[in-house]
Amino acid sequence: MNLKWYYWYFQSVIPERICDDIIRYGKEQEKETALTGNASKDKLTKLELKNIQKKRKSDVVWMDDRWIYNEIQPYIHQANASAGWNFDWDFSESCQFTEYKKGQFYDWHCDSNEEPYNSPDNANTHGKLRKLSMTVSLTDPDEYEGGDLEFDFRNTDEGSQPRVCEEIRKKGSVIVFPSFVWHRVKPVTKGIRNSLVCWNLGYPYR
Repeated sequence: MNLKWYYWYFQSVIPERICDDIIRYGKEQEKETALTGNASKDKLTKLELKNIQKKRKSDVVWMDDRWIYNEIQPYIHQANASAGWNFDWDFSESCQFTEYKKGQFYDWHCDSNEEPYNSPDNANTHGKLRKLSMTVSLTDPDEYEGGDLEFDFRNTDEGSQPRVCEEIRKKGSVIVFPSFVWHRVKPVTKGIRNSLVCWNLGYPYR
């Protein structure tokens, strides 16, 4: 799918107070080791976990509080319209609060799955795909180094050229992009980078 805009961002739109509240709330919860795909922490061997951590290494907390959605969902709707994607979507998954410490990262990946969710017991997700991904930068950029969010517009005429959206390093900035766009978080080299991620679902493209 060729797009005019592969991401759409809003600089410093989430108030610092809200960013700090999310960080504080996230740090109060029990963290989990970040996994990839459909991996389940209860069924992983030590070798499988080691292999996952070659691709992704960070700690996460899941959040599904209405006050958080109230802050972020208007920007998802606005980006979807402003970028001209106009994807049909109707449900946001649980938000993922992520803590990247020194040396932690998430290598190249895309958020969309090959098949819609097969979850007959959950009408909110069953038969749907991830269509729009969103990331909020929660940490002041002076508090960490590295940890850049990079995009790779592979399969375009410009080829595979990683790009950093510098503007979203600022605290409270929001970036929205189609979930099939490849991206990564480079290793943090100093300090801690906190972010909030949310995936937004809809029925398959027509």
